[in-house]
Amino acid sequence: MSEKYKPGNRGGWNRRELLAGVTGVAGLIGTNAMAIAAPADIPVIDTHIHLFDGTRPQGAPYTGPKEFTSHISLPGEYRAMAEPLGVVGAIAVEASGWVEDNLWLLEASQPDTIMVGVVGCLAPEKPEFAEYLDRYHKNPLYRGIRVNQRFFPAQLSNPAFIASLKLLAQADLVMDTANPSLELLHSMVRLNDLVPDLRIVIDHLPVLDPKQSELADYRAVLAEIHTRPNLFVKLSEILHRVDGNVAVNLGSHRERLDYLVSIFGEDRILFGSDYPNSVGTATFEQVVSLVKEYFRSKPRSVAEKYFWKNSARCYKWVKRTTAQPSMS
Repeated sequence: MSEKYKPGNRGGWNRRELLAGVTGVAGLIGTNAMAIAAPADIPVIDTHIHLFDGTRPQGAPYTGPKEFTSHISLPGEYRAMAEPLGVVGAIAVEASGWVEDNLWLLEASQPDTIMVGVVGCLAPEKPEFAEYLDRYHKNPLYRGIRVNQRFFPAQLSNPAFIASLKLLAQADLVMDTANPSLELLHSMVRLNDLVPDLRIVIDHLPVLDPKQSELADYRAVLAEIHTRPNLFVKLSEILHRVDGNVAVNLGSHRERLDYLVSIFGEDRILFGSDYPNSVGTATFEQVVSLVKEYFRSKPRSVAEKYFWKNSARCYKWVKRTTAQPSMS
Protein backbone atom coordinates (compact mmCIF):
# COMPACT_ATOMS: atom_id res chain seq x y z
CA MET A 1 0.00 0.00 0.00
CA SER A 2 1.26 3.43 -0.91
CA GLU A 3 1.65 6.12 1.74
CA LYS A 4 2.40 8.86 -0.80
CA TYR A 5 -1.22 9.93 -1.23
CA LYS A 6 -2.16 13.20 0.39
CA PRO A 7 -5.74 14.50 0.59
CA GLY A 8 -4.90 17.49 -1.63
CA ASN A 9 -3.96 15.23 -4.52
CA ARG A 10 -7.50 14.26 -5.44
CA GLY A 11 -10.55 16.19 -6.54
CA GLY A 12 -9.68 19.53 -4.95
CA TRP A 13 -9.42 18.29 -1.35
CA ASN A 14 -7.45 21.35 -0.33
CA ARG A 15 -6.72 22.22 3.28
CA ARG A 16 -6.89 25.98 2.91
CA GLU A 17 -10.13 25.98 0.90
CA LEU A 18 -11.84 23.22 2.84
CA LEU A 19 -11.03 24.43 6.31
CA ALA A 20 -12.21 27.88 5.34
CA GLY A 21 -15.68 26.38 5.72
CA VAL A 22 -15.03 25.79 9.40
CA THR A 23 -14.90 29.49 10.21
CA GLY A 24 -18.15 30.51 11.83
CA VAL A 25 -19.30 26.88 12.09
CA ALA A 26 -17.20 25.37 14.87
CA GLY A 27 -13.67 25.43 16.13
CA LEU A 28 -11.63 22.26 15.93
CA ILE A 29 -11.81 20.18 19.09
CA GLY A 30 -8.63 20.91 20.97
CA THR A 31 -6.50 18.97 23.39
CA ASN A 32 -6.35 19.14 27.14
CA ALA A 33 -3.00 18.27 28.60
CA MET A 34 -4.64 17.18 31.85
CA ALA A 35 -7.08 14.76 30.18
CA ILE A 36 -5.38 13.30 27.11
CA ALA A 37 -7.05 10.09 26.04
CA ALA A 38 -5.45 6.72 26.42
CA PRO A 39 -7.47 4.82 23.78
CA ALA A 40 -5.92 1.48 24.73
CA ASP A 41 -8.03 1.35 27.89
CA ILE A 42 -11.22 2.78 26.37
CA PRO A 43 -13.73 0.07 25.38
CA VAL A 44 -14.77 0.14 21.72
CA ILE A 45 -18.20 -0.45 20.22
CA ASP A 46 -17.94 -1.09 16.49
CA THR A 47 -21.12 0.32 14.95
CA HIS A 48 -20.60 -1.10 11.47
CA ILE A 49 -19.85 -4.69 10.58
CA HIS A 50 -21.49 -6.98 8.03
CA LEU A 51 -22.61 -10.55 8.69
CA PHE A 52 -23.47 -13.05 5.94
CA ASP A 53 -23.08 -16.65 4.88
CA GLY A 54 -22.64 -17.21 1.18
CA THR A 55 -22.69 -20.97 1.68
CA ARG A 56 -26.38 -21.05 2.66
CA PRO A 57 -28.55 -22.99 0.20
CA GLN A 58 -30.06 -19.71 -0.98
CA GLY A 59 -26.69 -17.95 -0.93
CA ALA A 60 -26.49 -14.28 0.01
CA PRO A 61 -26.77 -11.15 -2.15
CA TYR A 62 -23.62 -9.68 -0.57
CA THR A 63 -20.60 -11.73 0.51
CA GLY A 64 -17.91 -9.09 0.90
CA PRO A 65 -15.25 -7.79 -1.48
CA LYS A 66 -13.43 -10.15 -3.84
CA GLU A 67 -10.49 -10.32 -1.42
CA PHE A 68 -12.77 -11.83 1.24
CA THR A 69 -12.69 -15.30 -0.20
CA SER A 70 -14.45 -17.27 2.55
CA HIS A 71 -17.81 -15.56 1.82
CA ILE A 72 -18.72 -16.19 5.47
CA SER A 73 -18.73 -13.47 8.13
CA LEU A 74 -20.10 -14.51 11.51
CA PRO A 75 -19.79 -13.13 15.06
CA GLY A 76 -17.35 -15.75 16.35
CA GLU A 77 -14.77 -14.97 13.68
CA TYR A 78 -15.20 -11.26 14.28
CA ARG A 79 -14.85 -11.65 18.06
CA ALA A 80 -11.52 -13.50 17.74
CA MET A 81 -10.11 -10.68 15.63
CA ALA A 82 -11.65 -7.69 17.42
CA GLU A 83 -11.40 -8.45 21.14
CA PRO A 84 -7.58 -8.28 21.26
CA LEU A 85 -7.87 -4.71 19.93
CA GLY A 86 -10.23 -3.59 22.68
CA VAL A 87 -13.53 -4.06 20.83
CA VAL A 88 -16.18 -5.24 23.28
CA GLY A 89 -19.32 -4.97 21.16
CA ALA A 90 -20.51 -4.63 17.58
CA ILE A 91 -23.58 -3.64 15.58
CA ALA A 92 -24.30 -5.57 12.38
CA VAL A 93 -25.60 -3.54 9.43
CA GLU A 94 -27.60 -5.50 6.88
CA ALA A 95 -26.32 -5.41 3.30
CA SER A 96 -29.02 -7.75 1.97
CA GLY A 97 -32.24 -6.44 0.48
CA TRP A 98 -34.02 -9.75 1.16
CA VAL A 99 -36.57 -9.06 3.85
CA GLU A 100 -36.12 -12.53 5.36
CA ASP A 101 -32.46 -11.72 6.03
CA ASN A 102 -33.55 -9.36 8.78
CA LEU A 103 -34.51 -12.48 10.72
CA TRP A 104 -31.33 -14.29 9.67
CA LEU A 105 -29.24 -11.37 10.94
CA LEU A 106 -31.00 -11.43 14.31
CA GLU A 107 -30.61 -15.20 14.58
CA ALA A 108 -26.90 -14.97 13.70
CA SER A 109 -26.35 -12.21 16.28
CA GLN A 110 -28.43 -13.49 19.19
CA PRO A 111 -26.13 -16.32 20.40
CA ASP A 112 -22.94 -14.23 20.60
CA THR A 113 -22.89 -11.53 23.27
CA ILE A 114 -20.36 -9.42 21.37
CA MET A 115 -23.32 -8.43 19.16
CA VAL A 116 -25.10 -5.51 20.84
CA GLY A 117 -27.33 -4.49 17.96
CA VAL A 118 -28.62 -5.08 14.45
CA VAL A 119 -29.49 -2.53 11.77
CA GLY A 120 -31.83 -4.29 9.36
CA CYS A 121 -32.97 -3.52 5.86
CA LEU A 122 -36.63 -2.74 5.15
CA ALA A 123 -38.26 -0.75 2.34
CA PRO A 124 -40.10 2.24 3.83
CA GLU A 125 -42.06 2.85 0.62
CA LYS A 126 -43.77 -0.58 0.74
CA PRO A 127 -47.18 -1.05 2.40
CA GLU A 128 -45.96 -3.96 4.53
CA PHE A 129 -43.25 -1.83 6.18
CA ALA A 130 -45.19 -1.24 9.41
CA GLU A 131 -45.92 -4.95 9.85
CA TYR A 132 -42.29 -5.95 9.35
CA LEU A 133 -41.02 -3.16 11.59
CA ASP A 134 -43.33 -4.22 14.39
CA ARG A 135 -42.29 -7.87 13.96
CA TYR A 136 -38.54 -7.31 14.04
CA HIS A 137 -38.60 -4.53 16.60
CA LYS A 138 -39.91 -7.00 19.17
CA ASN A 139 -36.31 -8.23 19.40
CA PRO A 140 -34.38 -5.65 21.48
CA LEU A 141 -31.28 -6.20 19.31
CA TYR A 142 -33.10 -4.60 16.37
CA ARG A 143 -31.90 -1.00 16.51
CA GLY A 144 -32.94 0.43 13.15
CA ILE A 145 -32.81 0.07 9.38
CA ARG A 146 -30.48 1.07 6.58
CA VAL A 147 -31.93 2.79 3.52
CA ASN A 148 -29.87 2.80 0.33
CA GLN A 149 -29.15 6.14 -1.28
CA ARG A 150 -31.03 5.13 -4.44
CA PHE A 151 -34.28 5.92 -2.61
CA PHE A 152 -33.34 9.58 -2.31
CA PRO A 153 -34.35 12.19 -3.20
CA ALA A 154 -37.37 10.94 -5.18
CA GLN A 155 -38.93 9.11 -2.23
CA LEU A 156 -38.92 12.25 -0.11
CA SER A 157 -42.04 13.29 -2.02
CA ASN A 158 -43.73 9.95 -1.30
CA PRO A 159 -46.15 10.29 1.66
CA ALA A 160 -45.99 6.54 2.38
CA PHE A 161 -42.19 6.66 2.58
CA ILE A 162 -42.24 9.57 5.02
CA ALA A 163 -45.01 7.99 7.09
CA SER A 164 -42.90 4.85 7.46
CA LEU A 165 -39.89 6.81 8.65
CA LYS A 166 -42.10 8.59 11.16
CA LEU A 167 -43.03 5.15 12.48
CA LEU A 168 -39.32 4.36 12.73
CA ALA A 169 -38.76 7.52 14.76
CA GLN A 170 -41.75 6.75 17.00
CA ALA A 171 -40.23 3.32 17.67
CA ASP A 172 -37.06 5.14 18.85
CA LEU A 173 -35.01 3.45 16.12
CA VAL A 174 -32.27 4.76 13.82
CA MET A 175 -31.95 5.14 10.06
CA ASP A 176 -28.52 4.51 8.52
CA THR A 177 -27.61 5.65 5.03
CA ALA A 178 -25.25 4.13 2.47
CA ASN A 179 -22.73 5.40 -0.09
CA PRO A 180 -22.34 9.11 0.71
CA SER A 181 -22.76 11.71 -2.01
CA LEU A 182 -23.65 15.39 -2.17
CA GLU A 183 -27.15 14.43 -3.26
CA LEU A 184 -27.48 12.18 -0.23
CA LEU A 185 -26.30 14.92 2.15
CA HIS A 186 -28.87 17.35 0.77
CA SER A 187 -31.53 14.66 1.02
CA MET A 188 -30.70 14.07 4.69
CA VAL A 189 -31.23 17.76 5.39
CA ARG A 190 -34.64 17.56 3.70
CA LEU A 191 -35.51 14.36 5.55
CA ASN A 192 -34.56 15.97 8.85
CA ASP A 193 -37.01 18.76 8.05
CA LEU A 194 -39.75 16.21 7.36
CA VAL A 195 -39.01 13.83 10.27
CA PRO A 196 -37.05 15.90 12.81
CA ASP A 197 -37.24 13.27 15.56
CA LEU A 198 -35.58 10.56 13.46
CA ARG A 199 -31.95 9.87 14.33
CA ILE A 200 -30.02 9.60 11.06
CA VAL A 201 -26.53 8.13 10.77
CA ILE A 202 -24.51 9.06 7.68
CA ASP A 203 -22.22 6.10 7.05
CA HIS A 204 -18.68 6.30 5.63
CA LEU A 205 -18.62 10.06 5.02
CA PRO A 206 -14.78 10.21 4.96
CA VAL A 207 -14.84 8.27 1.67
CA LEU A 208 -16.58 11.14 -0.12
CA ASP A 209 -13.93 13.03 -2.10
CA PRO A 210 -15.52 16.26 -3.36
CA LYS A 211 -14.22 17.63 -6.63
CA GLN A 212 -12.91 21.17 -6.81
CA SER A 213 -16.18 22.28 -8.40
CA GLU A 214 -18.16 20.68 -5.55
CA LEU A 215 -16.28 22.13 -2.58
CA ALA A 216 -18.53 25.15 -2.03
CA ASP A 217 -21.66 22.97 -2.11
CA TYR A 218 -20.00 20.38 0.14
CA ARG A 219 -19.06 23.00 2.72
CA ALA A 220 -22.50 24.60 2.57
CA VAL A 221 -24.49 21.41 3.12
CA LEU A 222 -22.18 20.29 5.94
CA ALA A 223 -22.56 23.71 7.57
CA GLU A 224 -26.32 23.13 7.51
CA ILE A 225 -25.89 19.61 8.91
CA HIS A 226 -23.78 21.10 11.72
CA THR A 227 -26.92 22.77 13.09
CA ARG A 228 -28.99 19.55 13.16
CA PRO A 229 -28.39 17.45 16.31
CA ASN A 230 -30.14 14.31 15.02
CA LEU A 231 -27.69 13.88 12.12
CA PHE A 232 -24.75 11.66 13.17
CA VAL A 233 -21.71 10.47 11.20
CA LYS A 234 -19.63 7.32 11.16
CA LEU A 235 -15.97 8.17 10.75
CA SER A 236 -15.61 4.93 8.83
CA GLU A 237 -13.95 4.04 5.52
CA ILE A 238 -11.28 6.59 6.40
CA LEU A 239 -8.85 4.22 4.71
CA HIS A 240 -10.06 3.98 1.12
CA ARG A 241 -8.62 3.71 -2.36
CA VAL A 242 -7.71 6.84 -4.29
CA ASP A 243 -6.33 6.23 -7.77
CA GLY A 244 -5.64 2.64 -6.72
CA ASN A 245 -3.65 3.55 -3.61
CA VAL A 246 -4.47 3.51 0.10
CA ALA A 247 -2.69 5.92 2.43
CA VAL A 248 -2.41 4.15 5.78
CA ASN A 249 -0.62 6.96 7.64
CA LEU A 250 -2.69 9.27 9.82
CA GLY A 251 -1.06 12.37 8.35
CA SER A 252 -2.88 11.82 5.07
CA HIS A 253 -6.27 11.87 6.80
CA ARG A 254 -5.92 14.17 9.81
CA GLU A 255 -7.17 17.35 8.13
CA ARG A 256 -10.27 15.64 6.78
CA LEU A 257 -10.99 14.11 10.17
CA ASP A 258 -10.47 17.47 11.87
CA TYR A 259 -12.94 19.04 9.45
CA LEU A 260 -15.65 16.39 9.92
CA VAL A 261 -15.23 16.42 13.71
CA SER A 262 -15.58 20.20 13.66
CA ILE A 263 -18.83 19.88 11.69
CA PHE A 264 -20.53 17.14 13.70
CA GLY A 265 -18.98 17.96 17.05
CA GLU A 266 -17.85 15.56 19.73
CA ASP A 267 -21.37 14.27 20.45
CA ARG A 268 -22.28 13.01 16.95
CA ILE A 269 -19.24 11.00 15.78
CA LEU A 270 -19.20 7.19 15.80
CA PHE A 271 -16.63 4.45 15.21
CA GLY A 272 -17.29 1.81 12.55
CA SER A 273 -14.82 -0.61 10.98
CA ASP A 274 -16.92 -1.66 7.96
CA TYR A 275 -15.52 -5.19 8.34
CA PRO A 276 -15.29 -7.27 6.16
CA ASN A 277 -16.04 -4.76 3.42
CA SER A 278 -12.70 -3.22 4.39
CA VAL A 279 -10.78 -6.41 3.51
CA GLY A 280 -8.44 -5.77 0.61
CA THR A 281 -8.25 -2.07 1.47
CA ALA A 282 -6.87 -2.24 5.01
CA THR A 283 -6.52 -4.77 7.79
CA PHE A 284 -8.84 -4.59 10.77
CA GLU A 285 -5.86 -3.68 12.94
CA GLN A 286 -4.93 -0.80 10.61
CA VAL A 287 -8.50 0.54 10.73
CA VAL A 288 -8.61 0.47 14.54
CA SER A 289 -5.04 1.68 15.02
CA LEU A 290 -5.53 4.75 12.82
CA VAL A 291 -8.50 6.10 14.78
CA LYS A 292 -6.87 5.26 18.11
CA GLU A 293 -3.84 7.25 17.03
CA TYR A 294 -6.04 10.16 15.98
CA PHE A 295 -8.05 10.27 19.21
CA ARG A 296 -4.97 9.84 21.38
CA SER A 297 -4.39 13.59 20.93
CA LYS A 298 -7.95 14.46 22.01
CA PRO A 299 -9.33 14.79 25.53
CA ARG A 300 -10.25 11.44 26.99
CA SER A 301 -13.89 12.50 27.20
CA VAL A 302 -13.97 13.04 23.41
CA ALA A 303 -12.35 9.68 22.69
CA GLU A 304 -14.87 7.91 24.94
CA LYS A 305 -17.71 9.55 23.07
CA TYR A 306 -16.37 8.44 19.70
CA PHE A 307 -15.54 4.88 20.71
CA TRP A 308 -18.74 4.05 22.62
CA LYS A 309 -20.77 6.74 24.38
CA ASN A 310 -22.23 8.35 21.27
CA SER A 311 -23.27 4.97 19.89
CA ALA A 312 -25.03 4.18 23.17
CA ARG A 313 -26.94 7.44 22.92
CA CYS A 314 -27.69 7.11 19.20
CA TYR A 315 -28.43 3.39 18.74
CA LYS A 316 -29.36 2.63 22.36
CA TRP A 317 -27.69 -0.73 21.90
CA VAL A 318 -28.14 -3.63 24.30
CA LYS A 319 -25.49 -4.20 26.97
CA ARG A 320 -25.00 -7.96 27.14
CA THR A 321 -21.77 -8.52 29.13
CA THR A 322 -19.96 -6.84 32.00
CA ALA A 323 -17.14 -5.91 29.59
CA GLN A 324 -19.51 -3.62 27.73
CA PRO A 325 -19.72 -0.13 29.24
CA SER A 326 -22.79 1.63 30.50
CA MET A 327 -23.78 5.29 30.64
CA SER A 328 -25.11 4.87 34.19
